Amino acid sequence: MNKKWLIAIFVVLISGMLVFGIRNAPNIPSAKAVRGVIDLRNEKNFDDAISLNGEWSFHWQEFLLSEDSNNSNKVYRDFPSLWKNISLNGQRLPSTGYATYFVKILLPKSRPTLALEMPDVYSSYLLYVNGKLVSRNGTPGKTPKTATPFWCTQVVHMSNAADTLRICLQMSNFWHTKGGTYKNIFIGKEEQLMLKKDRTAASNLVLTGCLFMGGLFFLGLYAFGKHDKAILYFSLFCIFYSYRMIGTDQYVLHSILPKLPWLLTIKMEYLSLTVGVAFFALYIRYLYPKEANNLFILLMTALCFLYAFIILVTMPRFFTTFLTVFLGIMFLYIAYAFYIFIRAAWNNRAGSEYAFLSTGVMLMLFLIINLHYFGIIAEMKGLVFAGYIAFFFLQSLILSFRFSHTLRQAAILAQQGLKTKSEFLSTMSHEIRTPLNAVIGTAHMLLRNQPREDQKESMKVLLFSANNLLSIVNDILDYNKIEAGKISFENIPIDLQEIMSNIISSQKNFAEEKRIDLILSFDQNIKYKVVGDPTRLAQVMTNLVHNAIKFTTKGFVKVFVDAEKTEEQSIFVKFKVEDTGIGISRDKQQLIFERFTQADSSTSRSYGGTGLGLAICKKILDLQGIQLHLESEVGKGSEFSFTQKFGLTSEFATGRSEIGEVSQPGEKSLDGISILLVEDNPFNVMVAQTILEDHGALIDIASNGEEAIEMLDSSKHKLVLMDIHMPLMDGYKATQKIRKNGATLPIIALTASTPQEVEQEAYTAGFTDIIVKPFNPDDLCRVILQHTQFVA
Repeated sequence: MNKKWLIAIFVVLISGMLVFGIRNAPNIPSAKAVRGVIDLRNEKNFDDAISLNGEWSFHWQEFLLSEDSNNSNKVYRDFPSLWKNISLNGQRLPSTGYATYFVKILLPKSRPTLALEMPDVYSSYLLYVNGKLVSRNGTPGKTPKTATPFWCTQVVHMSNAADTLRICLQMSNFWHTKGGTYKNIFIGKEEQLMLKKDRTAASNLVLTGCLFMGGLFFLGLYAFGKHDKAILYFSLFCIFYSYRMIGTDQYVLHSILPKLPWLLTIKMEYLSLTVGVAFFALYIRYLYPKEANNLFILLMTALCFLYAFIILVTMPRFFTTFLTVFLGIMFLYIAYAFYIFIRAAWNNRAGSEYAFLSTGVMLMLFLIINLHYFGIIAEMKGLVFAGYIAFFFLQSLILSFRFSHTLRQAAILAQQGLKTKSEFLSTMSHEIRTPLNAVIGTAHMLLRNQPREDQKESMKVLLFSANNLLSIVNDILDYNKIEAGKISFENIPIDLQEIMSNIISSQKNFAEEKRIDLILSFDQNIKYKVVGDPTRLAQVMTNLVHNAIKFTTKGFVKVFVDAEKTEEQSIFVKFKVEDTGIGISRDKQQLIFERFTQADSSTSRSYGGTGLGLAICKKILDLQGIQLHLESEVGKGSEFSFTQKFGLTSEFATGRSEIGEVSQPGEKSLDGISILLVEDNPFNVMVAQTILEDHGALIDIASNGEEAIEMLDSSKHKLVLMDIHMPLMDGYKATQKIRKNGATLPIIALTASTPQEVEQEAYTAGFTDIIVKPFNPDDLCRVILQHTQFVA
């Protein structure tokens, strides 16, 4: 909703409530006490409670039970009234002392069951009706030692036996800066007064519970979440201020726990206000630091805590003296807080509209309470209750909005961080692959040049280490891609037997080095090609087979591919990799599927690896809705299996690879083939040139795309090996221009990026195929032969 509309609706609602309150202003009862007598004989129904104010008989510094016992000192004074507002013999009374009040109430003969609503006084009283003690707050006395203060509103049952009520009120005060009475005593239907008292108590308890639990919630949010000082101070404000709901006005807590020491309760009452205001001031400071004046807030907080200290170390007779001054400062602060919220709303701060409305609600509450106090509007307890709820709800909305805003910002930063991480890994993989290409290529060249046995061993170690590093880089990139949700799945016809045969062939040397048997068992009932993703299937199975070989020191690794169930258009194939390796304990079997985790910390030291292989397998299968199963026993081996559903095609599977045989050392498999090599890295040029010339190819070299376009001779060159990233002109633009010039010869992209990152742009530019650096020399030769065997 638009902020202006929100504020307009708020103003209209509050104005309507105030108008309603003014129109329903309380009618002053016509039967007031006149010289100690209240005549209610004409009151029939007592539909509304009647205040017993007016002229009561007043006896200063006396405790009397009967008004007739001391007629000489009988004077009449307004009730209720603070003692400091009463004059005797031309002098104002002090706030400390004791006194007795009398009033006689004349009732109609026909009347409902009546009761008195007796509020608290400053600071203790005994209430007698027709000579019988019916209510008390503490114990009034003639000295501080004989008196006990207590505050609690009570509803007192009145007997219907007598038509005249002779009320005697004995009271004393030695502890508070105010003495006397300040609230009306009401008479009315007992049922209505009890209902009113219970409703007030219930609403106060509900408010207390809401504030206290809300405070604890935000305190927990601060402790276990983001350490936002605004959340902390709001939680403390809620907790402290919650006491005021049950520890003031009708003092509900005192009726629940009547034995609570009055000194403790009055200190808690005053501290809940002063400390609550201090925490709210600090809350505002941290909520809108750019709008709040730090000096003003700190000064306000200092005054609050100074007053709190005075409350703690002094007696009520002293610290209650400063309450009026503090309330004046508090009203000034409320106005300043309203100003801060207006500025925050003007500056479009997070949640500022709720802050503006909440402060408006608080101002409305104080206005309603004070207008009722002066008799201008009717009592509006329901509105006050709703106002308190609205205030704390709106303040909670501010923090919730602020918290959600923080979470959104954190999510944005996390996404940016994830993007940065992906870009960093992609860049680093390119930078690592480029020198690795030179290392792996050089190692292959040296091994083909028939080195001595001691040199051959060193070359194998070098080649193994380089391939191991390449595997780690690939694993990290694959897992990062899966986490980023960038993985996709193809659905094309594939030959399962061909894929599995190629995987076994690629891992055979590794198995032979460890002197273990690598066996493939393929179900011959799988006669047709199936529809699936060959790349992801090969990735999963290669990881599982390689893992099995790595952790097996003797025995075998068996790979099973079986048709579990065949339907009309689909087939369920079970893949299983079984080994006689070290095995995995039951308590570690779920752990190994976590990223960067292996069953034992010693495993990575003994067998190497990053702990990403199985995590990648599980993620790829999970994304396809396939469950990876594991059965293992320590010392006996492991069995990984999963069942995948494939669509069936009508094309028979051959089980044979279309790629030609691997060239042997010294074999001139590329004899006479002229190739244009376009590469800017001199080390990669040296490696590729040496490998290709060793296989009999004729090589021309260009260092960038512009040179390649100038040097290309379609009548001479049978194929172009083009690096993608080069200065002056990259491989994409060079290939586009070559195709635009009408050349149709194969152009193969050389890239250190993964195929998925470049294939769309590469094929759009006109590349025929992609080779990822670092490459195996034999793989490079296979691809060249594949694309040149039909070129004239």
